[in-house]
Amino acid sequence: MSHAPVWLFDLDNTLHDASPHIFPHINRSMTAYLEQHLALSRDQANALRMHYWRRYGATLLGLMRHHGTDPQHFLVETHRFDRLHEMMVFERALRGMLRRLPGRKIVFSNAPRHYAEAVLEVMGVRRQFEAVVGIEDLDYQPKPGIRGYRRLIAANRLDPRRCIMVEDSAVNLRTARRLGMRTVLVGRGLEQPAFVDLKIRSILDLRRATTRLIG
Repeated sequence: MSHAPVWLFDLDNTLHDASPHIFPHINRSMTAYLEQHLALSRDQANALRMHYWRRYGATLLGLMRHHGTDPQHFLVETHRFDRLHEMMVFERALRGMLRRLPGRKIVFSNAPRHYAEAVLEVMGVRRQFEAVVGIEDLDYQPKPGIRGYRRLIAANRLDPRRCIMVEDSAVNLRTARRLGMRTVLVGRGLEQPAFVDLKIRSILDLRRATTRLIG
């Protein structure tokens, strides 16, 4: 790459650790939503939530296809956090690393934009990103489906050959590679598939590894 790259960052479990507190909260909220709006028991609602997530990549997509759920209402109701700052787990050095990383930076998430913006504000890194792309900006077509990626590319006028996607999910990186992007997998104990250019243990390792990606 002779020009500065465009970094496409996943949010949850890439820029911060959502597993301890945030994901359990969202899962409970989604289950409660299905209980209330589909008149299901808690066990039925939880099973259906997981079924749609596995089949479509997002519970919301299953609800829209099979129940006519209003996506914006669902996203607002299931991503409410009274004390988000108390639930966040992230590296305090993240802002400095991002500031020193060359190139444009965009957040590309399956989460709703209002939630992504709030998380970035808590971490103090919102100003490091020129755009935050949430599921509503993808016409509710989540990763790893290729339609969401194509909407992102068109809306931001990106050349995929200049993009580097940074993710904790290998399956999402497979789609990025299909489109000509370079790929970085973040996480401990993960295998490195052939379509992943670089694997790092922590997001803080990214800047030190950039020479292997951009020269």
